[in-house]
Amino acid sequence: MLWLATADLVTVIHAAYVAFVVIGFAAILVGWAAGWHWVRNFYFRLAHLAMILFVCCEALIGATCPLTLLENMLRVKGGESGYSRDFIGYWLDWLIFYQAPPWVFTTAYLTFAALVLLTFWIVPMQRPTVKVSRAARS
Repeated sequence: MLWLATADLVTVIHAAYVAFVVIGFAAILVGWAAGWHWVRNFYFRLAHLAMILFVCCEALIGATCPLTLLENMLRVKGGESGYSRDFIGYWLDWLIFYQAPPWVFTTAYLTFAALVLLTFWIVPMQRPTVKVSRAARS
């Protein structure tokens, strides 16, 4: 039971990863239009870009996502043969896994990454500033 609960937790983390990349992209565009300053945050933008580029690299070299491998291993240890059919596992797997040829996913990931890179031009990020204390200025 613990193996399956842990597998479900990995699925939740995987879905959160996907949500951060997709919703983060939408937030950047909406935030740009709405004048939200946080969407220009250097660390947010760098993390967002790194996450989609990691997915692109996996797709280009044909590697399976480490979260998928971990989830499958946990499900096998829990007595299942792959993705669970319990409530959490079923719906989260349904949301993030689709049936299509690998080239379709690679193309989608690369296109999405190109759009994320385009936002660096459309919505430039703000570099972090170093705050100097009064003692250091004297």
